[in-house]
Amino acid sequence: MYDMPAEIDVRAEGPVRIITLNRPDALNAVNDPLHNGLARLWPRLSADPQARVAVLTGAGRAFSAGGDFTYLEELSRDSALRTKTIADGRDIVLGMARCRIPVIAAVNGPAVGLGCSLVALSDMVYIAETAYLADPHVQVGLVAADGGPLTWPLHTSLLLAKEYAITGARIPAARAREMGLVNHVVEDPVAEAMACAQRMLELPQQAVESTKRVLNLQLERAVLATLDYALAAEDLTFQSADFRANIARLTAKH
Repeated sequence: MYDMPAEIDVRAEGPVRIITLNRPDALNAVNDPLHNGLARLWPRLSADPQARVAVLTGAGRAFSAGGDFTYLEELSRDSALRTKTIADGRDIVLGMARCRIPVIAAVNGPAVGLGCSLVALSDMVYIAETAYLADPHVQVGLVAADGGPLTWPLHTSLLLAKEYAITGARIPAARAREMGLVNHVVEDPVAEAMACAQRMLELPQQAVESTKRVLNLQLERAVLATLDYALAAEDLTFQSADFRANIARLTAKH
């Protein structure tokens, strides 16, 4: 559906669109097809006249374990791929901020890196009790251009956003709820997200979508104030000696 790569499964249950990050053997780590697919997904979802709400989750044990190390290593040396990836990152952020319909994240396992960003850009979040969030960009030498620093200050205090964005420390589900980064900690996030989607279908469609847009205008304004600087900074860090050394070490371990 929506001409997505195999790494993204989209299926319809009536007016609900269930979007599944689909690299379970790799813990849904982000590669180029997955990243590019996400960049193309949100405008297509918005343009689907039958879609009224989306549930976003991950196949297998993880929501998304972050960037695929092989993909990250390629980005350090391939300038054309890096340029495309930076542009795709911009499209993911703005596409989610501008998405017409509500997006409910069902965080079934670890949400790391871009996975954490997808959670932060969703409209409601149900997270499993054993799951966690983490944005470890800085740990590997990168600026998180499409990550926590863009959106966390809208969800939590600036001090807490700084702590977790700069250190990359894990945020357990209960702590994420305390901080305002998720809505609900539950045993079965997919079931709860689907139940929430059904409740949304009982509400007047235009009022739901317009209310989301009113709220997301605040998100979009904040994102646009920092996004282009963040993307330029990330591009530079992809070329840094620190990043190349870190990703070589991580790739060697795997």
